[in-house]
Amino acid sequence: MLTVEKIGGTSMSQFQDVLQNIIKGDRKGDELYNRIFVVSAYNNVTNWLLEHKKTGEPGIYNKFLNGEDYSSALDAFCQRLLLINDGFADYGLDLKEARDFIRFRVDQAKTVLYSLGKVLASGYVDPKAIHLAAREILASIGEAHSGWNSVNILNNNGINARFVDLCGFNDNESLTIDERIHKEFSDIDFSSVLCIATGYTKGTEGIMRAFDRGYSEVTFSKIAVEVKADEAVIHKEYHLSSADPKIVGVENSIPVGHTNYIIADQLADIGMEAIHPKAAKPLELAGINIRIKNTFEPNHPGTLISRDYISPEPRVEIVSGSRKVLAIEVHDPMMVGEVGFDGHLMQYFVKHEVSYILKSTNANSITMVVWDHEKSRELVKVLQEQFYQVRAEPMAIICAMGSNIALPGFLYRATKALYEKGINVESFAQSLMQVNMQFVIQRERYEDAVIALNEALCR
Repeated sequence: MLTVEKIGGTSMSQFQDVLQNIIKGDRKGDELYNRIFVVSAYNNVTNWLLEHKKTGEPGIYNKFLNGEDYSSALDAFCQRLLLINDGFADYGLDLKEARDFIRFRVDQAKTVLYSLGKVLASGYVDPKAIHLAAREILASIGEAHSGWNSVNILNNNGINARFVDLCGFNDNESLTIDERIHKEFSDIDFSSVLCIATGYTKGTEGIMRAFDRGYSEVTFSKIAVEVKADEAVIHKEYHLSSADPKIVGVENSIPVGHTNYIIADQLADIGMEAIHPKAAKPLELAGINIRIKNTFEPNHPGTLISRDYISPEPRVEIVSGSRKVLAIEVHDPMMVGEVGFDGHLMQYFVKHEVSYILKSTNANSITMVVWDHEKSRELVKVLQEQFYQVRAEPMAIICAMGSNIALPGFLYRATKALYEKGINVESFAQSLMQVNMQFVIQRERYEDAVIALNEALCR
């Protein structure tokens, strides 16, 4: 059985657990092989390189954009990576070899960035293309660092491991992402070598242009399809559970066990990705199941995501959502019966690159829930200039999802649970498919709502 397995940054930073729980476990001899691991950068490394994923705090990329001293910033960054290396010395990392590798890779990146800066200064090229190229170059450093270190540790622990460097720093070949993956994996005997691949892949189309920070999952997906994996495994620091254990408590958070790709898409839509939706689709079409496992509970089977699964028993599988949304309501007395009103409205959303999570309408109002960020707030200002009445309220969205909830009673139980906690439903949506009940509520009641729905629907 050949598996392709992705390890996230938080888990990679605790590589001693990855080594013992995931790579070694109870395996011996040939059981160690027939696995390809796709690794993320260590925790926070990509944040330092680009920008913080959650807070937006700028990283080295911002210095390149602004013409500041990114070279010295990269030198300081390299020192931080060397400190990370020190933490793995007891587990077999050769510190001298690791230091030489990452210093050389950072120097390579500085050379390419310097050349890009010169081309940018010439004024003959589109700045956006140069900026995107710089972003790709910087992002790749983190995965190269963690991937090389992992192979060095494994080889020094008696495991025949191979570093599959998809970053393309050492060649000038003009390959697409798929072509590069095919080239690098075409001559490997997986039965005798354990592969560690970088989560970043260099390609002519630019993996970050389409996927930005979701690029490592896209690499993971493409590798699994290329090698015709029997299963794709994602190792996280937690289970895919009925609700966030930090909110409901570990004892009340139940591993999902089994769900389908449709539910995975619903999760991605509210920012709680089991896997990036654009990474999931190729796996779904290829008939490859995804298994979400907890790095720190290696003997637990985790949660299997498959194409055709429907829960044999009606149940809500996951309660999740976000506090960080904005409910935008457009009201116009002339809207009723006007064909194409919402189409006209959506043109503004497209122009400002704002996607909605929920849409609810009546005769003369349309409510759309979007992520609460700068683009959304700018959109609201424009809408207020163009339409009769527009208001925007900071809200939370909470969703009850399941592959088999299209039966009488689930909506009643959900609204009753919210009612009993004194939580008002400000807006609501559910499609005919009936796999996701979406409730818009006051932001300060989010945790209370998660607890209430998890207790009423998932236990």
